[in-house]
Amino acid sequence: MARKSLSGMTGIASTIARSTTAASDRSTKITAPALGALQGSLAAIREIEPGLIDDWGPVDRLTPFTAVNDDEADDGLDSLANSIRDQGQQVPILVRKAKVEGRYEVIYGRRRLAACRDLGIKVRANVQDLDDATALIAKGLENAARRNLSFYERARFAQAILDAGHSPTTAKAVLNLSSAGLSHLTKITQAVPADVGSLIGAAQKSGRPKWTSLADLFIAGKLTEKTAGVILQSANERLTSDERLDLLIHEATKRGARHDGSAENTLVDGVTIRTGSNSVTLTVKRRGTSAGFASWLDTRLEGLIRQSYAEFKAISPQDKD
Repeated sequence: MARKSLSGMTGIASTIARSTTAASDRSTKITAPALGALQGSLAAIREIEPGLIDDWGPVDRLTPFTAVNDDEADDGLDSLANSIRDQGQQVPILVRKAKVEGRYEVIYGRRRLAACRDLGIKVRANVQDLDDATALIAKGLENAARRNLSFYERARFAQAILDAGHSPTTAKAVLNLSSAGLSHLTKITQAVPADVGSLIGAAQKSGRPKWTSLADLFIAGKLTEKTAGVILQSANERLTSDERLDLLIHEATKRGARHDGSAENTLVDGVTIRTGSNSVTLTVKRRGTSAGFASWLDTRLEGLIRQSYAEFKAISPQDKD
């Protein structure tokens, strides 16, 4: 997929772009007034039936309506719906026209949209003609102003932007990141399997240190997706997302210490990889269901290792960190 560009913006697009850092490695603080200036430049607000508005873009929340902290009850959808019912919708959502005639796509304001849908009322929305890159920046501006994404949600959002074909420059602009900041986020998503992250949740109170610790456990081979899944699925259902993250790190660290820093992963029946501080060992049993595979692998293992080593040498000069 072609990379998206931030160049050539006009009108509302340039207004949004001016509220962020130009494509560079610098990190600029985006404030609520900057978002307010953006909203002030928008066209007249319309009232639209929620059923005509579809979802759009990379997911910026791990769950649909995540609060920053568990004790912030005012961030709950029920509280928001009650507020809109009693006082009206104070802040409009941002949408753009969809390719299907008469329908729209929500750029930001999913919680307000859901609340209005539950109340059975029309939602107040600004309708703008935005390309994907500009829409992403608008979403990032709103998130930055409200500060409603956890560290892990930001990591997942950044990865979703990159997976959608956008450039790192766009991801940095959307999330107001430096190159180092983006690297910290992508390290998490590349090392921690997405299914494991989903089982943990947003972990609203946990920042970079804890998630980096978890990523390092996966990178070092002290934790596998299968083992992490077993630990999390057997955990007490009453544990919060942050407590699940703490539990997984604790259990993985404890198991690693118990086995003298080694880790063991059974990929398929009869095939096991053991990693330790001194060696990596592959064991394939020559009996049972793995007997045939053991014979097959025995004739090809030398070639597979030589090929893998050649690939390693080809990338190792760029992989010094």
